[in-house]
Amino acid sequence: MKVITQWISNLPLELIFWIGSLVAVLLLDPHGGSHLSLCPLSQLGIDWCPGCGLGRSMSLLAKGEFQASWEMHPLALLAYVVIISRIWQLIKNLKTTHNYG
Repeated sequence: MKVITQWISNLPLELIFWIGSLVAVLLLDPHGGSHLSLCPLSQLGIDWCPGCGLGRSMSLLAKGEFQASWEMHPLALLAYVVIISRIWQLIKNLKTTHNYG
């Protein structure tokens, strides 16, 4: 059990999460009729949320539909910059702390 907990503690879970989120955004169909919403405001029945549509907007941006992306949520490009810079930061940290590369 100690070996398993040590192995899990060495996994870069945040890095795996951010890379997985980018893959999920790229696989998302922004034109689909219904989508999974984890938004607590949406679950409460509130129509307006500052973050709703961001994932679909990022997916549209990745597919080259710039105007539709901007209309859905104007902060999609900023979200990509933040996520990619965080991934870069985590990889640099991983390389220095575990002596990779």
